[in-house]
Amino acid sequence: MMAERLDRLPPGHMTPAVPHGVLNVSKPAGWTSHDVVAKVRRLLQVPKVGHAGTLDPAATGVLPVLLGKGTRLSAFLLHWDKEYEAVLRLGQETTTQDATGAIVRDCPVPELRPETVHEAVAQFHGEQQQVPPMYSAVKIGGQPLYKAARAGKTLDRPSRPVTIYHIEIRALALPDVTLRVRCSKGTYIRTLCADIGRVLGVGGHLSRLIRSRVGPFHLDRAWSLDDIGRVDDLFGHPGAFLNLDEALAHLPAVVVDPAMVEKVMNGAPVSGATLWSEDHRETPVETLFRVKDDMGRLLALGKWAPSTLDVPGYELQMVKVFAETS
Repeated sequence: MMAERLDRLPPGHMTPAVPHGVLNVSKPAGWTSHDVVAKVRRLLQVPKVGHAGTLDPAATGVLPVLLGKGTRLSAFLLHWDKEYEAVLRLGQETTTQDATGAIVRDCPVPELRPETVHEAVAQFHGEQQQVPPMYSAVKIGGQPLYKAARAGKTLDRPSRPVTIYHIEIRALALPDVTLRVRCSKGTYIRTLCADIGRVLGVGGHLSRLIRSRVGPFHLDRAWSLDDIGRVDDLFGHPGAFLNLDEALAHLPAVVVDPAMVEKVMNGAPVSGATLWSEDHRETPVETLFRVKDDMGRLLALGKWAPSTLDVPGYELQMVKVFAETS
């Protein structure tokens, strides 16, 4: 069953006090990421909802859903790595590199020795270049590749750097190979499966995909859409929700003097004399910082830049403001 598409809330609705942040949601098969966002928007009656990290409709697993001011975080969560359990079906290549596409090559799978399959898989560990599939949202000349693919075109597209941090075979029952993969953003698991099949000389495609983790979110702590509809308190469970500060915890923090809080909330820069480091980490100039008040409230994200004030040195300029002036 597909989710209801709902781009706006009904007139006269009352928006409940839902925390701003990132909710760990389990996406079911057959739903697009947009379907899940629309469903969560309706269930929680939150006007602003987004997601971080698209999952294909046939895939299941962790989909981080951004709530309220959490929708401003997507660009800052790109560092989150991902873990998948994928089933590679050897012997068949498809137009989409997964089970939803038409078979374009059917090759008998010989009795491959387990060592041969393990050696082929091991070649894909580490940093590498990956060519994105034609059925993807990557844009060439301003047009998504999938539109060209649906028109029967194949375009030249540059490879992109990705990193496979860990890859292992969890089960081997030819023609199926079950893989566990931990990888960087931008990695296409279906392309990885197709490439492994090519190395083995028999072709292959992704037949099943489960995303078991995105950054700090694990599938065993994810909320199903049914649970979101039934449970009043979604946000007091470890691993199920991160507020803005928790979602950005990988960034160092600075605390501003109380007299400077209003300036920060208005997006104005503040000088180094008004700051003290929360964790005393030494960081390069281009590093983003969480900017907090002395009560620990997250106010903004900022970075150091040459001073625009009448004071030599550097100042902290606001990149994104989260707190609101009263």
